[in-house]
Order: sequence, then C-alpha cells, then structure tokens
Amino acid sequence: MTSVAGSFPLPGFGDFAGHIWLNTAHQGALPLAAAEAARDAIAWKTMPFELTQMRFDGVPIRLRTALGQLVNVPAEEIILANSASYGLHLIASAYPWSEGDEVLVMHGDFPSDILPWLRLEQLHGIKVVRIHPRGRVVEPDELRAVVTPRTRLFCTTWVHSFSGFAVDFDALGAICREHGILFVLNGSQALGARPLDLSVAPIDAFISVGFKWLCGPYGTGFAWIRPEFRQRFRPIKAYWLAMQTAEDLGNEVMEVQLREGLGARAYDVFGTANFFNFVPFETAVEQLTAFGLERIHDHDQALVTRFVEGIDRKLYTVTSPTDPGPRRSTLVFFSHKDKDKNRAIFEALARARIHVAFRGGSMRVAPHLYNALDDIDRTLNALHHFV
Repeated sequence: MTSVAGSFPLPGFGDFAGHIWLNTAHQGALPLAAAEAARDAIAWKTMPFELTQMRFDGVPIRLRTALGQLVNVPAEEIILANSASYGLHLIASAYPWSEGDEVLVMHGDFPSDILPWLRLEQLHGIKVVRIHPRGRVVEPDELRAVVTPRTRLFCTTWVHSFSGFAVDFDALGAICREHGILFVLNGSQALGARPLDLSVAPIDAFISVGFKWLCGPYGTGFAWIRPEFRQRFRPIKAYWLAMQTAEDLGNEVMEVQLREGLGARAYDVFGTANFFNFVPFETAVEQLTAFGLERIHDHDQALVTRFVEGIDRKLYTVTSPTDPGPRRSTLVFFSHKDKDKNRAIFEALARARIHVAFRGGSMRVAPHLYNALDDIDRTLNALHHFV
C-alpha cells in the first residue's frame, strides 16, 4: 500500500495478506500496537500475579483519559461501555420520564437508535414519534416541524449507516437547545474518521462503539453525557467497584452502603477493568489521537474522492453524497445500473480479496486510514471488469 499524496504514511497496521479491507463501517482493523497490548493483557491473566492491583485499577483510568482527549472533555465525564446500545439504554432507563413525554427518532435509522425508546413506549407510556425525512437524514426544518411542548428528546445518528449521509448536527442541536430538548447523537459511523469537540458541540449526549472507525476490539464503546443533563438522571445501578475499592475488602469491618456523587462512573458498564478489551482499545484510541483526527479525516476523504471520481458512471450509480463537504462521510453506497447484478459483483469482489459490504441491495465501501490510493484503484479496476 502507498500513502495518499500530501497525507501521512500508513504505519501501524498489518498488510492484510494481500486483501483489501473496505468495510470499516462493519469492523475497523486493530492496530498492531493494540494487538501487542492485548497480548500483554492476556499474559497478565495467564500469570495472575502479573495482574497487579495497580494494573487492574489503571485500566479504566487510562481508557477514560484517552477517550477524553479524543473528544476534548474531562476524563471523569467519560462513561465506559461495551457498545453504542449501552449508552442509549442507559439514557432511556435513567432519564426521569413522565407519561406522555415524546421522543423523536428518524424513520429508517439504525435499529439501535430506535429500539430503546420503543421499549419505553411499551412500558412507561412515552410516545415515540418517527420523523420521515424527505431525503436520507433529518433536516433542521423537518425537526422543527414536529417539535411539541411534550418533546423531551431527539435521538439520531451522525452518519447514516444505510446511506452514508451525515446530519447537520450543529443546526439540529441549535433547534434542540432553543426548545429545551435533549439531543442524543450516535457517532458510531463517524468518530475516528472525523474530529469532534464535545466541549463546544451542541450535543447533550454522545455515544459510540469502539470497534469501527476507532479501530478497537469488538465489545467496546463509550458514552458522554453533558453533566447538567446527567445530574437529572435517576440512579439505576449500584456497581460495587464504583461504590468501594478493592482495598476496602481488606478492612476488618466493611460498611456496605450506597455512595452518591460518583459522577459519570456511576453509569459505567460492569467490569471496567475489562483488560482483554479495554487495554487494546486504549492503545488504538491513543494511536488515532497521535495521528490526529483532522489528518485522518483528510486522508479518508482523499480515498473517497478517488473512488467517487473514478467509478464509471455509465455502469454504476453512486447514491451517497459525492461532493466534498460536511454531508459526505466515508461510507459510499453504489449500485450497478442493473441492480440485479449487485449480488454477483459483491461476491466477485470477495473472490478477488476485496472486502466491501452489501446493504439494502447496494454495495458499500468504507475506507479508513490503513487504506491507500492503490487499494481504491484496484477496487475500481475490478468493478469495471466485472460487467
């Protein structure tokens, strides 16, 4: 692989044994340094005396620090999770709902952004309102049109998994703030491929997986909830390791009681010293931060530009945004003019060791920092010879 002109080299990843991985929207590749960190963590478990209390306690501390630096918020505001769904269900469970409250979602969004609220509707009498966008994502005027005095929360995705369109979260967030609505954004298909500063973004809660564009292991993720929003939550958990320390267990007399004032860590997933996953996740996040998300964004967008400008429009239709700008993501959906050929082309790409996704009858490429122009050119060449 070669690097994109004007961008950084692509160090730190395997050579993929001659395969081209263009499906980061499904799984990101684990950096070699993160794989080595995982091996270290496994060694701690194979020789348990190596799993010292300092290492055990340090796992969540270091991961919070890495994630906080990534999105520019204090480490103590990060909630450790194992998925995006964890953060969404946390908000759904802890928010002080009243019967008749409304939650706004987008029709056709990824299921994780809809299902928690449907369960609330079933159990607690809230009302889920599905916005049917005229395009592929909700536009500001469409959000404004459905807001009522009972609207409490709007949840949507930053980059739509089924189209590659990005929302204008600044405009959507401004409307939510104007009406006192809590704005929840799922960044799973964006963070790592584009930068985010949560200290200034008009977002009340941000959730993300860690195994796509952040290149962490599967079963990782995090949430951030604006402190003034989080302070309105009901306590829903009492994880002993958040309430006490392992050192407390050595006391002759141990008082077991609830503690208040724990901040964001009161809402962490259980097992925060999950060293098999969280140690390599920390390393992956640190590597992306060291590269710089702005640089990664520019690199990834150069790859997208190469693809959308190079694909033969007489043979294929690109349905994702093609013009550079905030609405274009790193997810590119395309289809052969004869849609019946898409499945066969997808399978032919796989045989050629080029890995893309097949979604909704179309194909999707999702390049990231370990891809290069040569990967795109080889993919285009294959696409133009499969017809």
